[in-house]
Amino acid sequence: MVRIAAINYLNTIPFIFGLEARMAPGAIAMQFCTPSESAALLRDDRADVGIMPVGAISDLSDPHVISDYCIGSTGKVASVVVCSGRPIESVEEILLDVDSRTSVILTRYLCQAKWGIAPRFTPFDSRRQALDPGRCYLLIGDKALLHAGAFPYVYDLAEEWISLKGLPFVFAAWTANKQLDPQFIETFNQALEYGIRHIPEAVAKYNHQFPGDYACRYLQDNISFALDSEKRAGLTEFWRVALEKLTPRECVS
Repeated sequence: MVRIAAINYLNTIPFIFGLEARMAPGAIAMQFCTPSESAALLRDDRADVGIMPVGAISDLSDPHVISDYCIGSTGKVASVVVCSGRPIESVEEILLDVDSRTSVILTRYLCQAKWGIAPRFTPFDSRRQALDPGRCYLLIGDKALLHAGAFPYVYDLAEEWISLKGLPFVFAAWTANKQLDPQFIETFNQALEYGIRHIPEAVAKYNHQFPGDYACRYLQDNISFALDSEKRAGLTEFWRVALEKLTPRECVS
């Protein structure tokens, strides 16, 4: 049985639907978690495969990106945003969502390379602290979709990256921490593809916090699931700037 770390956000619903519909009974065991928990499960060998934040893949001693599918964007992603009570150029502190290192690294890079600011970065956990629309936050996943509208200034991080680099962005990729059987990988990818082709059914099946039409539009219009050559180029560029443009201390979430 292959242990799967599956992120429990709206943007992974098609993947979960496909895996549950198409994988043989007993072939996989899914653990539902946040992006940062997914990374920890693979790093500690408590899972074999996960939809892993790409900024944490280098933590694995033997990483293998096993799928042609990912959580990516070729335009506005909507679910990874910096939202603020004032224009970003005047922000002195950004409260960072603790759930994903990738988004933290991307925020820090955009502060340097695009916005020209050097704010304080403070960890923030929305499960324990209330949002203040007068402050500035990095929010990801369902939290961003639910709360960004309360802020007068919202900066979509995929759009900001694309405008700077001319490349799409990959937030998370299906990654294994060991070699897996090629037949399993083929079946796994077929299951993911099935889920992506049945987004309305996936949205209808699972509980979430959004109207069905809104959820379908988000998954079809904002999330780009194919890990194609353009996204691989964007991913390579992200890894390059994370290593070359930011110090190791700055890359830590």
